[in-house]
Amino acid sequence: MKLHGGIRFQGDGITSSVSAMVLGQEIVGILKDNMAGYNKVGYQRKVPVVSSFAEFIGPHALSVNKDEEVGRIKITKNPLDVVLGTEGYFQVQTENGIKLTRDGRFKLDKNGNLLTIQDHSVLSRDGVPIKFKKIPRKLSDIKINDNGLVQFADPESLKIHDIGFISAVSSDGSRLKNVNIKQGYVEQSNVVLHEEIYNLITLRRAFTVNTETLKLQNEALTKTLQKLGKA
Repeated sequence: MKLHGGIRFQGDGITSSVSAMVLGQEIVGILKDNMAGYNKVGYQRKVPVVSSFAEFIGPHALSVNKDEEVGRIKITKNPLDVVLGTEGYFQVQTENGIKLTRDGRFKLDKNGNLLTIQDHSVLSRDGVPIKFKKIPRKLSDIKINDNGLVQFADPESLKIHDIGFISAVSSDGSRLKNVNIKQGYVEQSNVVLHEEIYNLITLRRAFTVNTETLKLQNEALTKTLQKLGKA
């Protein structure tokens, strides 16, 4: 795992040292967010990207991307826990519109609506919330295949009812062709903790070097001003 881009300051003087320190602190904040998200289901690692113009615009050269690699998979055996075995997202309906998530911990409410743990409606391929007309007595009667088709095996009528396909899309909203959904699992974060710690240590060392450089520059400037004052 590498920080995309690099921190390069070709300018001289106190300004360059201060800019490098501020930019480094911003990146440290991103790494700390990743470490805090290590145990969060569906969390995607933030990737700091530093522009080649960092020496001119300082902290404004920093942007953040998402690492969309699949995270660690954990078995739960809960019939309404699902994961995407490929890059992509589930679509859910929130009060602020349609959102994307990799957190596949779903549940049924008393009206048969398939919801996220935040009570957002899980959308089907047709763009409508998935809803069971008849609520299963046991969650184990619910089956979700690799294509995301939700089915309900009714033990009373001995029929299998197709409820709908779970919508799975890429980051740009286009439908995934091969969703590879697995039932009974959750996806934990894709953060590799020891790599985040290594990057954090490296940045802190760089911060220390810049701090010492700033002190030396400040001392040199102070001596120069003192000499000018005596002239």
